[in-house]
Amino acid sequence: MKTIQGIHFSAAEVGPWRDLGQHSHPHPKLGEVRGKLFLRKVLGLTSMEASLGRMGPGAGLPFLHRHREHEELYIFVGGKGQFQVDDQVIDVAEGTVIRVSPEGARTWRNNSTEDLYYICIQAAVGSVKGDATSDGIGVDRPVEWP
Repeated sequence: MKTIQGIHFSAAEVGPWRDLGQHSHPHPKLGEVRGKLFLRKVLGLTSMEASLGRMGPGAGLPFLHRHREHEELYIFVGGKGQFQVDDQVIDVAEGTVIRVSPEGARTWRNNSTEDLYYICIQAAVGSVKGDATSDGIGVDRPVEWP
């Protein structure tokens, strides 16, 4: 994995979505889980966790879970499946976005014949102050591309 570090940024080339299966992480209930790449350590994230996920056809998270402090944002970028929050089932596909509060019992599955791809972003509830525009500050210099 190629990474670039600057004073005010970090960047990584993690490869094509279809190759996410080469990444894995340890899970206390499931053992080694393939197809998910957490980005906190890769990029040095300090106020959120983010992950890229690939779930194969017929696969699913075999349990419900909640969080203590983090709300989650799921952004589905390819494939089809279903997401369950509490007792509500939501069909998902490219372009579906779902926010889940920490208390929401959630799971998801790929009930299709193609891979399901998604991004999950976690942050502490109530940690964002204002909106993105009000937090922005203009920089007094022209844009110049080398």
